[in-house]
Amino acid sequence: MSVPLLKQPAAWLPLVMSSAALAIVLGHVALYGVVHEADEGAAAHLFQILMAGQVPVIAYFALKWLRRSPGQAACVLVLQIAATLPAFAAVYWLT
Repeated sequence: MSVPLLKQPAAWLPLVMSSAALAIVLGHVALYGVVHEADEGAAAHLFQILMAGQVPVIAYFALKWLRRSPGQAACVLVLQIAATLPAFAAVYWLT
């Protein structure tokens, strides 16, 4: 009996982290507007921690599941990487 890989914490945790990072960027822009600050604030540091924290989780997922279930794991990895793109795009275009 196979369990869908999206039910594994290593599969959905990067998706949640990317969504939280995007929410932080959009929330900061909604509250303060597009501001070019000399020093990075707390929102920027939280964004960086969330995005960098995904790397080991995604690597763990890839190492564990690509051999066991390559098709499903590849789909989840594409989804995880695709979830990071809007967060990085928001930072690029809004700041």
